[in-house]
Amino acid sequence: MIDNEMNRRQMLATAAGLAWAVSGLAFGQEKKENRQRQPQGFRIGVCDWTIGKRCDPAALALAKKIGLDGVQVDFGGGPDKDPPLFSAELQKRYLEEIKTQEMRIASLAMGVLNEVAYKSDPRAEKWVDQAIDVAQALRQRIILLAFFSKGDLKNDAPGTDAVVSKLRNVAAKAEKARVTLAVESWLSAPEHMKLLDRVGSPAVQVYYDVANSHKMGYDIYQEIRVLGKRICQFHAKDYDDLYGKGSIDFPRVRAAMDEAGYRGWFVMEGTKMPKGIEESCRYDAEYLRPIFPRRV
Repeated sequence: MIDNEMNRRQMLATAAGLAWAVSGLAFGQEKKENRQRQPQGFRIGVCDWTIGKRCDPAALALAKKIGLDGVQVDFGGGPDKDPPLFSAELQKRYLEEIKTQEMRIASLAMGVLNEVAYKSDPRAEKWVDQAIDVAQALRQRIILLAFFSKGDLKNDAPGTDAVVSKLRNVAAKAEKARVTLAVESWLSAPEHMKLLDRVGSPAVQVYYDVANSHKMGYDIYQEIRVLGKRICQFHAKDYDDLYGKGSIDFPRVRAAMDEAGYRGWFVMEGTKMPKGIEESCRYDAEYLRPIFPRRV
């Protein structure tokens, strides 16, 4: 009888232990899934042209000194000069500097398209195609395509038609390379959506600049929600003053990003530098960091 009672108690204890273990595993899995569901933080970077280091690997060291996570690298070039970043030697220098500084490249940018317009200049079409190869070499996923100045698409239906056609032609290559071509322009959210729908490729998205859109009179906080997952990266900018002192409400930008489900890079493109380049960028970064906490 005593043996039977002891056996029964041992069986109950074993069953309870198994139940506890299973419960613990389930709880652990639930915690893991909850962590995975929790939104990750942000990385704050700066455009290399903002800190006076356009297409220069030295931008990474300066960005690190300022306290940033990385740099958006411009291809360089102009109407009379091919983009320097096409050089394999320069690409190698960037890869070496990334390791040396323990920094990151946020994305690449083709600012040259403002002067060599994608909508009308055959060189630009060739450059965008070649830029995808550069992105792969530098292990980057985003190329900003600029549509300002000579490349402006606002109220230019023929120019927009040409851009849509060219983006369709290159989209398959971008998709295969897992590279996103990011349109930055003066267009509104509905106009951007229409352009993207016409191209019909997940490899073509929007690069959203909060100050540019605010300057156009758009409700940027609503536009971010409308565009949602079609925004691949953001520029932080304020035409009026240092961040927090101008017209862009960055806490509201963050709230809109939360609703859109965005986590990633917020790349500073400075316009007001009352403290000088380095100190102004440091001020802006220190203002942004509590609102956009670091990605871990």
